[in-house]
Amino acid sequence: MFSHVFVGVTDFERALRFYDRLFSVLDIKRRFYDADVPWVGWCPAAGGRPYFVISKPFNGQPHDVGNGQMSAFLASSREQVRQAYAIALAEGGTSEGEPGLRPQYHPNYFGAYFRDPDGNKLCVVCHQPE
Repeated sequence: MFSHVFVGVTDFERALRFYDRLFSVLDIKRRFYDADVPWVGWCPAAGGRPYFVISKPFNGQPHDVGNGQMSAFLASSREQVRQAYAIALAEGGTSEGEPGLRPQYHPNYFGAYFRDPDGNKLCVVCHQPE
């Protein structure tokens, strides 16, 4: 369905550290990196798309967080959700909702919500039973 998701950041190096650590627990691998742009993209470990890409905005204007926008990443276990959330907070992210069941979505929806250091809202979710 998606080719890629592009997210703007203010401090590229800080964002790179944040996402590298976050994605290390989710088995998401770097696909490309160009420090001259600067930008970096990750994809599922098995390869292919979609890509998740961060960069400073191409128009040269300051990064601005969108209201109501969120990128959600799939975890293979509830423990992965917990680990990703802990890494996100340790790397400068802020909580938007601790790991836990969200039965209003479906009985096995186990998610955590947080913002990256630039304020972009993210979710890590597992849809599998315990």
